[in-house]
Amino acid sequence: MPAKKKTPKKAAPGKPPAPKTAPKAAAPKKVPANKKEERSYTGTPKVNAPPRRPDRLLFGTGGTPHTAGPRDHPTAVRRLHELGLGVYEMEFVHGVRIRPESCEEVNRLQRETGVRVTAHGPYYINLFSLEEEKVAASRTRVLDTARALARCGGDGACFHAGFYQGRGAEEVYARMKRELAALADALRAEGCPVRVDPETTGKESQFGSLDELTRLAREAQRGNLGITVDFSHIHARSGGGFNTYDEFGRLLQTIRDRNGKAALGDMHIHLSGIAYGEKGEKHHLDVDESDMNYRDLFRALIDMGCEGRVVCESPGLEFDALILQRAYRELNGG
Repeated sequence: MPAKKKTPKKAAPGKPPAPKTAPKAAAPKKVPANKKEERSYTGTPKVNAPPRRPDRLLFGTGGTPHTAGPRDHPTAVRRLHELGLGVYEMEFVHGVRIRPESCEEVNRLQRETGVRVTAHGPYYINLFSLEEEKVAASRTRVLDTARALARCGGDGACFHAGFYQGRGAEEVYARMKRELAALADALRAEGCPVRVDPETTGKESQFGSLDELTRLAREAQRGNLGITVDFSHIHARSGGGFNTYDEFGRLLQTIRDRNGKAALGDMHIHLSGIAYGEKGEKHHLDVDESDMNYRDLFRALIDMGCEGRVVCESPGLEFDALILQRAYRELNGG
């Protein structure tokens, strides 16, 4: 893998939690304004050395790795296992399409390899559409994502829940709480074990701030309704905020205060580089081309005792997942 510029360490120590070693602050990094058309990485990814202490966070990709061939779901699980990665998020973003025999093979492989499987639902979900037929179709897409994931032996069906569309935030929140609670109830009634994990979103026009989703998970009181915490989206939604150790610590404290310590014990995390503007998220970037302060994020996750899955959605996929895994292991004692 070709060498890339390393992001300088930067952090502001804060409470809670307190960093074991306060990193030096660095000047803000300029984020590329335009989306790159060419690949940043070529060749074969370098596999990281096995950790000296067990990983509490597992890393993987949102989508089939670039170096997998053929590019299908079973091959993706095999390839991630070969690379020493531990998470595969199936991307159903253009529709939930997977053959029954593929589900069976993914299920077998995830049991054999230990690679944990999650899924991302279609982009065309809006549970607060002004058109009822679109709401009905959105419900079906969430349910189909969870059902397909269950057949694959995975857990954690994430998706973007919808848009405000000029309506008041409380009106949208109340509707979303009803819709998501009903979806969780429907899955439980049919015996589907998958947790529904709506995702924090990257634009102010989208429902899905961390405040809204932690409040919803607490008030809905459904054991199979959680959150996908996309730290890159939170950073972009704020126009470049929430990117220091202290801020990450406060976000994690909010999750623990509202949803309990157990919510930090099986986290569904998304992380990538990200470009943003006045309206929030623009597009994903490779991690070291962005200003995403992932080292301070890992410090906060480690110090708060967090466990779970970290799905990398950057253009580099497995290349960046390995960069993130390496940084996490260095900070976690190897």
